[in-house]
Amino acid sequence: MIINKDTEIFCSFAKQAGNNGCNLFNPAFEYYKLNAIYKSFSVDNIEKAIEAARILNFRGFAVTMPFKKEAIKYVDDISDEVEDIGALNTVINIGGELIAYNTDFIAAETLLNELDKTKKLFILGNGGYAAAVKYAAKTLGILYDIINRNNWKNIKDIKSSIIYNCTPVSNIEIDKSNIFIDCSITSETGKRLSIIQAEHQFKLYTGLNFPKL
Repeated sequence: MIINKDTEIFCSFAKQAGNNGCNLFNPAFEYYKLNAIYKSFSVDNIEKAIEAARILNFRGFAVTMPFKKEAIKYVDDISDEVEDIGALNTVINIGGELIAYNTDFIAAETLLNELDKTKKLFILGNGGYAAAVKYAAKTLGILYDIINRNNWKNIKDIKSSIIYNCTPVSNIEIDKSNIFIDCSITSETGKRLSIIQAEHQFKLYTGLNFPKL
């Protein structure tokens, strides 16, 4: 693909940029022969990043931790799930109007729906991703408790439950009777969650189904 003045730009804004979005979306754009590119950016100020995306007329962008809650203040409209969750992760630009969505909860809902919903769910963290997992649990009727820095030591006492890590903390020691879901992109569950939510992002960005690459 030749990049020119008509190339649509999609991106992600993160505290520390990674390559996951680039590796997923650019091959998908190429598959459909779309004149579009995807680039990841490391940012410290999400307000200025979103304003830059607006001024430069980026077609859409993702927002990752720790900006998912704050970013709501800088968009023009939000979907129903963003209003309920209180966090976004996807924004599309329609004629200069920035509209926010949340596809994290769809990925969380997909994984949780495959498990025994009578098990108690423990959500680690209280950020924007944790809020999406709480919303998914509510839609599925799963009872949950929150584990944060104030009661982190309680993790060792959890047994025969589902533990969903929504933090960047790694190497968490849990009882083997538990089912562990980790949102980290380096984990097996994290990779799957990332792909599921990205498929829904791609649909929002382009109106097309994510290709089977």
